[in-house]
Amino acid sequence: MMKFSAFGDRFQTDAGILSLMDDLGKAMASRRGQLLLLGGGNPAHIPAVEQAFRRQMEHILATPGEFERIIGCYTSQQGDHRFIAALAGLFQREFGWPVGPENIALTNGSQSAFFYLFNLFGGRRSDGSFGKILLPLAPEYIGYGDVGLEDHLFTSRRPQIEFLGDGLFKYHVDFEHLNVSDDIAALCVSRPTNPTGNVLTDDEVDKLSAIARERQIPFIIDNAYGTPFPNIIFTAAQPRWESHIVLSMSLSKLGLPGLRTGIVIAAPEVIAALSGLNAICNLAPGSMAAALATDMVADGDIIRLSRDVIRPYYENKSRRAVARLQELLRGLDCFIHKSEGAIFLWLWMRDLPITSAELYERLKRRGVIVVAGHYFFPGLPDDGWRHRQECLRITFAQDDAIVDRGLEIIAEEVRHAYRQS
Repeated sequence: MMKFSAFGDRFQTDAGILSLMDDLGKAMASRRGQLLLLGGGNPAHIPAVEQAFRRQMEHILATPGEFERIIGCYTSQQGDHRFIAALAGLFQREFGWPVGPENIALTNGSQSAFFYLFNLFGGRRSDGSFGKILLPLAPEYIGYGDVGLEDHLFTSRRPQIEFLGDGLFKYHVDFEHLNVSDDIAALCVSRPTNPTGNVLTDDEVDKLSAIARERQIPFIIDNAYGTPFPNIIFTAAQPRWESHIVLSMSLSKLGLPGLRTGIVIAAPEVIAALSGLNAICNLAPGSMAAALATDMVADGDIIRLSRDVIRPYYENKSRRAVARLQELLRGLDCFIHKSEGAIFLWLWMRDLPITSAELYERLKRRGVIVVAGHYFFPGLPDDGWRHRQECLRITFAQDDAIVDRGLEIIAEEVRHAYRQS
């Protein structure tokens, strides 16, 4: 039998993303075309957005030598300089941020950016101490939990839960029990939050930023769904950046997930480290997505497209899905997290007699793929808190007919599970 290193062994384990993607692949191979895929994070196909990118591709193809330059030449390890310069100009104009090209790096997707960032800041240090990444508000993104090169890289905190009426609730950071100890190397939040659609308030962000600044540690904000693009955010929220903030963005949810382009805005020393990792791991990040988006960024059209097309598209789908799920679950002890952004509904089935993992298996047998909630609590001690076994992540980005049918089956199985008690 072939022997792997300790590094190799980490990626053969039952990691959340590995097991889910493997399960999804097998299900699709056996039941292609029959599945209701309400589990993944793929953005919707929005015609106006796809047409905008098609026009830009046609412009590239019509410009002598441009297509050949994009596909035939490496960029620098930092990423496409034209796109980076356009981004710096956009952030300066829109927000007054004191950023230049030295503050921006591209990566081959946000997932690789977080692999770099978490292992840059967390883990074993040269003095022998161990730094952890603190997730102040669990549940948090499933993709964080398995990217650490060492065990126990993450620690997270339970949220405060606010009931809003009409079957809705909202998570808040529990600052009273946050406990940022000396071994914390960085704070990290997603805003809007994947999986819940929660948007941390400006006050919560300010408090976390102040804690990080005082502790002289980075504050990482995952802005993959946030403002100014793709702006899948349905409530008031101001973007934040300071020299101790590491802001991660993406072109995936804008409509380019297949081109894997992440964006990091940070202090120059962080950008230099990320650029070095790009060179070692990839030589250079890909350039096609940057080329497609450069003109949109330079003239600000990316903000118009996000504000006037992308945000209302998803907000309408969110409202529709929430209303439908409320109707289907009426009379049950179920709650939906207030949908403030991103492309997911987070369903909490209080005191459900079975676990979300068992419910996931039942739904899969009926052709509905969701994500069981227990995967979204990385770093949280196993202290018997039942809540994390009572939740599901459901995407509403699919066609309305698929979402409607999937929600109907979910509600049927939830009702059946409650009747078993």
